[in-house]
Amino acid sequence: MSDVCVITGGGSGMGLATAKYMPKEKIIVLSGRTESKLQKAIKELEELGYTAYAKACDTSDRESVRQLAAYAASLGEVKNVINSAGLSPNMADAEKLLRVNALGTVYINEEFSKVMKSGSVIVDVASNSAYVLPQFLISKKVYALADKDENLFLTKMLKKCKMAKEGYARNGMAYAFSKNFVVWYAKKCAFEYGPKGIRVCH
Repeated sequence: MSDVCVITGGGSGMGLATAKYMPKEKIIVLSGRTESKLQKAIKELEELGYTAYAKACDTSDRESVRQLAAYAASLGEVKNVINSAGLSPNMADAEKLLRVNALGTVYINEEFSKVMKSGSVIVDVASNSAYVLPQFLISKKVYALADKDENLFLTKMLKKCKMAKEGYARNGMAYAFSKNFVVWYAKKCAFEYGPKGIRVCH
């Protein structure tokens, strides 16, 4: 059975660049929201000698992520997941940033851990922005709601973001929170998935 590497946000930028560092014996699955970008990226990889497939996915939608995990597992053994899908402050409002960057990470880790075996790895891509927030603003109790009560998680996180002014400043705070969450959540999953032999890093 072939090893499969799934890269979210793989249609361009960091995701596509990462795919080009993968061993050519792996099957590459690129996911993203825009089918045309994915197909262009697949063609580029195939020209370099990769076996690659595209699967559209909105990481802020758990069902979409579940379908991506099932598709990847149908191609072989999912050994690597690189979650580089994300939005920046100039691309979306605060709520969308939290849904994609934070809750999207929850969905990716939870759904893929169900189809991955011992010896596999999940990489959750964070950002230097994860480390710019003052510690007194960060609440692990709020973070812990993300995989238990996501609506309450969003409500509390958006309330924190309202400390900033409207527009880009508020979006920037949401982005920093979302990436700080990614660091925290990757550590949480590393502890929880460790007994299954699944490594999680950021």
